[in-house]
Amino acid sequence: MFELLTDKLNDAFRNLTGRAVLNENNINEALRDVRRALLEADVNYRVVKDFIAEVRQECLGEKVLKSIKPGQQAIKVVHDRLEDLLGEANVPLALRGRPAVVMLVGLHGGGKTTSAAKLAKRLREREGKSVMLAACDLHRPAAIDQLEILGRQLDIPVHSEHGATDIAKLALEARNAAAAAGIEVLIVDTAGRHQIDEGLVQELVETKRRVQPAEILLVADSALGQEAVSVATHFDQALGITGLILTKLDGDARGGAALSMRKVTGQPIKFIGTGEALDEFEPFHPDRLASRILGMGDVVGLVEKASEQFAEEEAQKLEEKMRRRTFDFDDFQSQLRKLKKMGGLMSMLDLLPGIGKLKSKLPIDEGQLARVEAIIGSMTPDERRQPKLLAVTSRRKRIARGCGAEVREVNELIDRFEMMKKMMGGIGGMENMQSMLSGLESGGGMPGMFGGGPPRMGGGGLPGMAPGRHGTKGTKKKKQRRKKKRRQ
Repeated sequence: MFELLTDKLNDAFRNLTGRAVLNENNINEALRDVRRALLEADVNYRVVKDFIAEVRQECLGEKVLKSIKPGQQAIKVVHDRLEDLLGEANVPLALRGRPAVVMLVGLHGGGKTTSAAKLAKRLREREGKSVMLAACDLHRPAAIDQLEILGRQLDIPVHSEHGATDIAKLALEARNAAAAAGIEVLIVDTAGRHQIDEGLVQELVETKRRVQPAEILLVADSALGQEAVSVATHFDQALGITGLILTKLDGDARGGAALSMRKVTGQPIKFIGTGEALDEFEPFHPDRLASRILGMGDVVGLVEKASEQFAEEEAQKLEEKMRRRTFDFDDFQSQLRKLKKMGGLMSMLDLLPGIGKLKSKLPIDEGQLARVEAIIGSMTPDERRQPKLLAVTSRRKRIARGCGAEVREVNELIDRFEMMKKMMGGIGGMENMQSMLSGLESGGGMPGMFGGGPPRMGGGGLPGMAPGRHGTKGTKKKKQRRKKKRRQ
């Protein structure tokens, strides 16, 4: 979402980092570009005005102007002020009462119902809480059905009543039912509108009075833009919201809501939705998002995502299988699925420092992953566990027919899989590893692996590696240069 803003801010800072001395003129010039970038990202203009004023004042101070690297100090100032704008730190839910009631409010289409299910899943799996959902969006019958389906999918109880008309009464009944069942947290999904109106507000005010929620979270679409300020202000004035959930941060919107709503309400962003899947929902960390916006990555977030998917014991077993060269297609498919659960390869690249503009130049097409899984899925269990069985041409033809692929694609997947296995096992020591890497560069991205280009027959290829320009001749030259260095 923040790619465009990140690119523009990096462009604005490029002149600053190249200067040995900063003065008021070049700082003002850079801040004009920063202001333009924030406004184009749909950050509220008043928020931008205050932000730029604070950054200018600090950048013109002696700490920056007289530092050894003033350009880098200026960027640090922007980072710190961005962090202040987004909030000082992650703020967890304040779950008071038994049950603790969490009431979700917001406009129609903001993602309240899905967020309710995501939050319930997280509280149960990560914090060990017993949870109940209350379907109190009575203005949209489909919302009741949707929450019931999500509840069955997650095996979480849902209190609902088709045909009910009194939202506050239904919410109170849900609270009583949760208390009787010993439930720790009740999440109330309320009705939304396309625009805020008095009827909606009064329903919510009455619901708040009856159930006394511990948390009132405003669920807002990150694409709200300039409208985010008025929406947040209205809900806050009427209900006294205690926090925010920003949804659809995986979209192509410009993300101004994230930088505006926290400022105007004074309430923390507590969670963000990063995708449609029920596990794509995470606590909001202001410092990490500030670093990502400035192209500094989020290594801590990357490690956390990886640790959620890869248990230490499992990783050790996998490493041992690689070392013994017993890594099979079942293992490969398992790793692909874990990568998808982590948000995909491109999502992981967003968390790496400095990847920025390089990401668009990488020959990665994640849509091809489905073709890889289809080919593997067309194999028999024995073939996945014993890839050597796939040396038989008739098996490869059957696999191709089973998944609608060409035999050539099956051949290339198997060939590259075997090359990858050898590389992982470190066959022949470091010298042969380097030679193999050089040879792999001569191949193309494989259809069905991460590369998006057409296949090149007769060459190697590693998943995700770019087509190289060096053929066998280049590999021989590199070997000759290494031998010459050893003789010297």
